[in-house]
Amino acid sequence: MSAPFEERSGVVPCGTPWGRWYQTLEEVFIEVQVPPGTRAKDVRCSLQSRHIALSVRGQEVLQGKLFDSTITDEGTWTLEDRKLIRIALMKTNRDAGNCWTSLLENEYAADPWVQDQMQRKLTLERFQRENPGFDFSGAEISGNYSKGGPDFSSLEK
Repeated sequence: MSAPFEERSGVVPCGTPWGRWYQTLEEVFIEVQVPPGTRAKDVRCSLQSRHIALSVRGQEVLQGKLFDSTITDEGTWTLEDRKLIRIALMKTNRDAGNCWTSLLENEYAADPWVQDQMQRKLTLERFQRENPGFDFSGAEISGNYSKGGPDFSSLEK
């Protein structure tokens, strides 16, 4: 069994003051550094379709309207090693053209280079799904990859 595409190809993270976020075709991941020794009962996390709120020990860390909608029932958070909160959000729109440019509507935007790398990675992930026998993890992509790259679905196989 091979590792998932994102594990083989790495992630394209967007750094923030509290940690980082990154995305795949299906999910958005948020990693928040918290003070060592943080316990689950110190964490308040609300995950809604278009809104997120996270506070640790009564201090707001992250709050606002998400860039795009998510599936509320599939959002989760975990506290790892009492120093890292990992949040996983399932995107509602899961095509390569849906590359979030920021985590929240008006905050935590990816800089242009990171945004470009995120879009390239999602396009490669799409190609991997369309061609499961091939390994695209080390591939380079150039040309028209914005909005998920070219559509080859109408070509005969």
